[in-house]
Amino acid sequence: MLTIGDLSRRTGVKIPTIRYYEQMGLLAPPERSEGNQRRYTPEERDRLAFIKHARDLGLKIEAIRELIELSGHPNRQCVDADRIAAEQLQAVRDKINRLRRLERELARIATGCEGEQIKDCYVFRALASHDLCDDEH
Repeated sequence: MLTIGDLSRRTGVKIPTIRYYEQMGLLAPPERSEGNQRRYTPEERDRLAFIKHARDLGLKIEAIRELIELSGHPNRQCVDADRIAAEQLQAVRDKINRLRRLERELARIATGCEGEQIKDCYVFRALASHDLCDDEH
């Protein structure tokens, strides 16, 4: 059995986050010692590691909750798990595209200044007026 501190050290998840996951129902309420300390099993450690990895990949709490629910049915088809992964992949690709547009626009703004004084600075003009942007970002 692991204390919450041990669990935190072994998984790299901060104690308040562990408590949050318990409140959200992603982790079952742990057993308590006679001194009312939380005690976690290796299975709960593995569940927390799963949650952490899913969060590191950007999955939202609801998607993780669905995956956890699916994990309780090992003989089901994995179409729903595949869907969740594909949706996250698309979200990441969309974000990358938005970031590329932002990068182009910021590069244009950062190199567009020919003034020597703030009153003539293109950075300020560009930030003050979306009309000066090359595209929607």
